[in-house]
Amino acid sequence: MDDRVAKRFAGNSRPNMFRAEEVSNQVTHPVDIHVGQQLRIRRVHSNLSQTELGQKVGLSYQQVQKYESGKNRISASMLYEIASGLNVPVGCFFDGLPRAGSGEGATIAPEADERIAYLATSEGRRFVEEILRLPPKLRTRTLAVIRAIAGDEVKAEED
Repeated sequence: MDDRVAKRFAGNSRPNMFRAEEVSNQVTHPVDIHVGQQLRIRRVHSNLSQTELGQKVGLSYQQVQKYESGKNRISASMLYEIASGLNVPVGCFFDGLPRAGSGEGATIAPEADERIAYLATSEGRRFVEEILRLPPKLRTRTLAVIRAIAGDEVKAEED
């Protein structure tokens, strides 16, 4: 590489306060991760598989997976196509992010993401559906059992 070109690239590299994770020299922006999670939530809410959504918008299921994980950025035109395929406004993919220029970094709470990701899985949906089939009193008791089991696991991990 020419020295002039190398200096130019070095001069333009400034720290990016939005970097979330770096994997093999690729930076995944937190907004890409957030948009991907919102895509997964909307797709699951629409009761579509990755394959079905892909067919609607001309993508493979693997590409939908990459979009949902945030590994690949979604172009504006593809986001528009996906929103049309899911019958939702494009802006819904950005819900929950701080407003641009607000000075807040685009951070994602890992605990909330884990919950959202679980609820977006078929197991998470089945779990919620089954819990909702229970009468309210039994739901309360089931929650108490789950808390007791979780408490026992926490105690076991501490030992």
